Amino acid sequence: QLQASGGGVVQAGGSLRLSCAASGRTFSLHAMGWFRQAPGKEREFVAAINYSGSLTYYADSVKGRFTISRDNAKNSVYLQMSSLKPEDTTVYYCAQFGSTSWPSPTDYWGQGTLVTVSS
Repeated sequence: QLQASGGGVVQAGGSLRLSCAASGRTFSLHAMGWFRQAPGKEREFVAAINYSGSLTYYADSVKGRFTISRDNAKNSVYLQMSSLKPEDTTVYYCAQFGSTSWPSPTDYWGQGTLVTVSS
């Protein structure tokens, strides 16, 4: 089970940190990621991190502004979002992949957390 938190309202140019806590004993064996989905649109890849945290991947739209990280001791993955833009406004979802690396199929989705960036 994945529990996402940290969404909220922020002004353009501001920062937010999303967190996703996972239950279970195998968190450290799985790559993790963040996606986002706006109403009426397909779910969009945002960032991914491999099982150890040594490799990270980003969508071009967030590269240089967002940072994904993980703490395997806390069974948690994070998304630090900076220089936020109004177009970043949407629901963000964390995901657990079925492998130690990305890309790989998604095993589990967390519930979404809403990020609203005001202009």
